Amino acid sequence: MLKIEDLYELHEKYRDALDVKVEEFTIGNKNFKFNSEKTILGVVNLSTDSWYRESVCLSGEQAIRRGIVLNAQGADMVDIGAESTLGHAQRVEDVKQNSQILPVLKALNQAGVLTSIETYYPDVVRECLKAGANVINLTGTAGTEEIYRIISEFDAGVIICYVQGENVREVGNFQFGEDPANLMYEYFAREIETATKFGIRKIFVDAGLGFYYKNLQDSEQRISYQMKTFLNTFRLRKLGFPVCHALPHAFECFGEEVRSAEPFFAVLAALGKTDLFRTHEVPKIKAVLDTLSYF
Repeated sequence: MLKIEDLYELHEKYRDALDVKVEEFTIGNKNFKFNSEKTILGVVNLSTDSWYRESVCLSGEQAIRRGIVLNAQGADMVDIGAESTLGHAQRVEDVKQNSQILPVLKALNQAGVLTSIETYYPDVVRECLKAGANVINLTGTAGTEEIYRIISEFDAGVIICYVQGENVREVGNFQFGEDPANLMYEYFAREIETATKFGIRKIFVDAGLGFYYKNLQDSEQRISYQMKTFLNTFRLRKLGFPVCHALPHAFECFGEEVRSAEPFFAVLAALGKTDLFRTHEVPKIKAVLDTLSYF
């Protein structure tokens, strides 16, 4: 059971990381103040394999409508993905990703909605940035130098996801260790060094908690890992860049109330000083963050 003593222990053990400031930057026409304001990234899923039914869009028109609605509900940006990370999900190659994503992206761009694109294909990165995407949500580790080079050409942003494998679909036995923040810190430090070498300064780091990993299906172990990672987020901010988290679901605990899981985890993420909240439940998360701001 999480107790206030646990929060105090984190406070005392990592006091040097508590007041760290991160880079602030402009995306599109919006200036983001990560050190004083929380940011929300809404989700549009173009894959019918995605299990979160409320975010699945069966047509381009539906996806465009959802993106505009999410923006109106409080999403600062909208994340568009064409391939689910679930183990049984169908692979979506780069040509098909482009054909699905580009019409939605162009329409949202025209509507003034800031967008990120979830992919690990260089061709998808280039074509989407040419079409007006603002951020690349990078869910792979192979060929990252080529991808960073492309991103730098467009002065775009990148979300660097923590992935133990070639991409989120190629992860075997996930190693989470005694202190996941240490493992992630080393990984992100290397990737940030590479990205900044190409002149990229609009960087987020993402612990990858929203991904499917085969050996993290033990409920107690997985949820404990997620909670610890959320509460230790402030330590990752020592890298100098804002931290993004995809809010998970803990279906085993929430059951029929699974849509309440993301708001619960948002509280832990906020306590850990998360900067960007990736969520399927934009109005709920906005209400949680607005309420926490009254304290």
